[in-house]
Amino acid sequence: MLIVVVPVIFLTLLFAWKYRQSNTSAEYLPKWAHSTKIEIVIWFVPSLIILYLGILTYKSTHALDPYKPLVSEVKPINVEVVSLDWKWLFIYPELGIASVNRIEFSVGTPVNFKITSDSVMNSFFIPQLGGQIYAMAGMQTKLHLIADEAGDYAGISANFSGAGFSDMKFRAVATTPEQFAAWVEKVKASLNQLDGVNYAAVAAPTEKHPVQYFSKVGANLFQTRASSRNITTGMLATYPTRFAARRGHHEFAGQTNAVGHPVRSANHHGRGGVHGRDCARGRFRVELLQEVGLPLE
Repeated sequence: MLIVVVPVIFLTLLFAWKYRQSNTSAEYLPKWAHSTKIEIVIWFVPSLIILYLGILTYKSTHALDPYKPLVSEVKPINVEVVSLDWKWLFIYPELGIASVNRIEFSVGTPVNFKITSDSVMNSFFIPQLGGQIYAMAGMQTKLHLIADEAGDYAGISANFSGAGFSDMKFRAVATTPEQFAAWVEKVKASLNQLDGVNYAAVAAPTEKHPVQYFSKVGANLFQTRASSRNITTGMLATYPTRFAARRGHHEFAGQTNAVGHPVRSANHHGRGGVHGRDCARGRFRVELLQEVGLPLE
C-alpha cells in the first residue's frame, strides 16, 4: 500500500510547490496534451504491482492447496469424515475404529482427511489448525492438517445445515503418541460397533449428540456413504423423471423413485419418458434404475 500512497503524496506536494503561481521560472504549457514519459511511469509501476501480487497469489494458493499432502518424515494417519445431522462421524480405516464428535491424533503427525456428507452440504472446520473445506453428498473432498503443539482444539460446522447447526461441534485433540495409543485402546474396548445395519440409527438426526465410540467399523462404510447418496437422493431428487430408461417400451407409470418422486411412463415423448435410441446414455440410465431398485419391465 505504501508503495502507492507515498509517491502520490510526494508528487502532489512537489507539483503544488513547483507550479505555484508565484514561480515564474516554471515552464508554462497551456496546450500540453500528452507525455510518453508520464504514460510509461503511470502504467509501468501499477503493472509491476499487479505482476508481483499475481505471482504471490499463485504461489500462496498452490502452497496452501488443501488437497496437497503435507511434507513430513512422520507417517500420516488417515481419517474419513462423514457429516451427519447434526454431528460428525470420524472413521479410522487402518485402525478399524470410529468416533462421533471427537477425533484424536498425535502431535507432529500429518492427518489426511477424506470428507463427505450423508446429509445436506456442510463445511468441516478446525480454525486453529487450518482452513475449512466443504462436505458434500455423493462427493469426496480432502484436507491435510498437522498439529505442532498438543492441545484440545474446537471443531465446528461452518455451513448452516438446519435446526441443530449451532451445536454441530466436535473436539480435535492432539496428544503424545503414547496418549493416542491409549485412546485407541479405549475406543477398541467399546461395545458399540458400526456397520450397515446400525448405521441408520447413528445417522438419524440428533442435536447436541454426545461423544460416541465404535470398536469395529464395517468395511468400505465411508466409500458406500460417499457414493450412494449421489444416486439415490442426489440425481434422482433433482431429476425425478430423467432416469426413466427403457429397453423397447418399459412402463414406469405409478412408480416412485428413492426419494418419493413419481416416475412417468417411458412411452410418452417429451414428458419424462426416454427412448433408448434417443440418447446414447440409455444404458447408464438403466444401470441407475437397477441401482436404486426400480423395475425395468
